[in-house]
Amino acid sequence: MTRPMFHRVVQPQDWVRPKGYANAILARDRTLYLAGQVGWDENEVFQSTDFIGQMEQALTNIRTIVQTAGGEVTDIVRLTWFVTDARDYLDRQAEVGAAYRKILGHHFPAMSLVVVRALIEEGALLEIEATAVLPEGT
Repeated sequence: MTRPMFHRVVQPQDWVRPKGYANAILARDRTLYLAGQVGWDENEVFQSTDFIGQMEQALTNIRTIVQTAGGEVTDIVRLTWFVTDARDYLDRQAEVGAAYRKILGHHFPAMSLVVVRALIEEGALLEIEATAVLPEGT
């Protein structure tokens, strides 16, 4: 007996395919689960070694994946941030807020921030996971 498909992989067309994971999974209930996004571009190259630059790119990646699935940033319901340096985040709150609004506007879903010792991708200063709930028909 064939099991019905409960999800589909969401992968922006012009992005390098990630190794060993999917950028996002869209469940049948329209919940979109995004893998942690670091501050690299669609070719998995870091264009910035700065916290704010990487943050902008990670949020841009999230926005791109949500839009690829047919959603909008306002469909994002949760963000979990993993940062390697709490001071980098805390000392630059004005820049963090401005960069956030530049990419995601004035949409503020539930968020958590976790300080970690390191991230798997060498050079990554932060990683952001997201969950979105897309409207019916997308």
